[in-house]
Amino acid sequence: MVNVVPMKRRRPRRVAVLYGAVAADAAPDEQDVLVEVETARAALAALGYAPVAVPITLDLEAARARLLHLKPAFAFNLVESVDGQGRLIHLAAALLDSLGIPYTGAGHDAVFLTSKKTLSKRMLAGAGLPTAPWWEPPADFAGQPGFAGPYIVKSVWEHASIGIGEDSITADPRKLAGILRRRQRRFGGDWFVERFVDGREFNIAVLGGPDGPEVLPAAEMTFVGFPEGKARIVDYAAKWHEDSFEYNNTVRRFDFGPEDAALIGSLREIALACWRLFGLTGYARVDFRVDAAGVPYVLEINVNPCLSPDAGFAAAAARAGLDREQVVERIVADLAGAAPPRRASPVPAASLVGQYGSAQ
Repeated sequence: MVNVVPMKRRRPRRVAVLYGAVAADAAPDEQDVLVEVETARAALAALGYAPVAVPITLDLEAARARLLHLKPAFAFNLVESVDGQGRLIHLAAALLDSLGIPYTGAGHDAVFLTSKKTLSKRMLAGAGLPTAPWWEPPADFAGQPGFAGPYIVKSVWEHASIGIGEDSITADPRKLAGILRRRQRRFGGDWFVERFVDGREFNIAVLGGPDGPEVLPAAEMTFVGFPEGKARIVDYAAKWHEDSFEYNNTVRRFDFGPEDAALIGSLREIALACWRLFGLTGYARVDFRVDAAGVPYVLEINVNPCLSPDAGFAAAAARAGLDREQVVERIVADLAGAAPPRRASPVPAASLVGQYGSAQ
């Protein structure tokens, strides 16, 4: 008689799913991270991991103790803000770096550099990548931009279209100080002025892969039935107010005719150049505006963009034939912090300025 020794079942590797703690009365843009957490947890569980949600607050010592207790194989970093502030987004990556825990998505430096829009615009312009001119006003908002309008007022740190509405745009530079003051009173934080590119808007999603970053199908945000004179922008209402005209009439599309082939090719090339410039890993989304002459301008680089099922990244991945588990598996395979940061040489300015026009 042969004695069969039962094999020990291998315990699933534990994964800490980090996210910014959300207050019960938080705005819709903050509440959405809870959907993202559940999406990531379900995908990780399906891949054989044991995911544990870890909310991050300004009590970093508590988060540190929790992570040391969990001893995760790695962390899935979904932190978009800490204490409701986008300017603190990099704290999670810094904490993970200090503990030597590998984590998904962009590394600390890339998170910080891309989250501060004015800093990322300086880097884009310095590398010859096209971005609209901008002005960083003094504390008293005195003075005016040194470029022609129209203008749009935007948050330096916050994403998710926070503070963006039709009243963010003006053609009169004399009105900028008033808009800036109102935004600061209502939302706090820092604000800047950018030339408003009146034209088309595109999102280009990029996903890490075994052969390097893969550009997913290009998406255009279209403004269906917008009346004459209404700003064609993806504002806060378009993203978060489900009963609004903007939400129901801002429609993503993936189908393009041959007349757009050259433009889509340029957007893909610039998105990859952004990935290399900031040393990105995992996944990212680069947002563009394209003017009437067909010149593209980078609006911002979103590292670790939202993975919720109804978000743009998930839509682009589905268009490429990738399901939720495949996307998460590829993000995990491209872990930041598992090896020294990958540094790419800056894109030579001369190589792109001539092709896309001056950033200023």
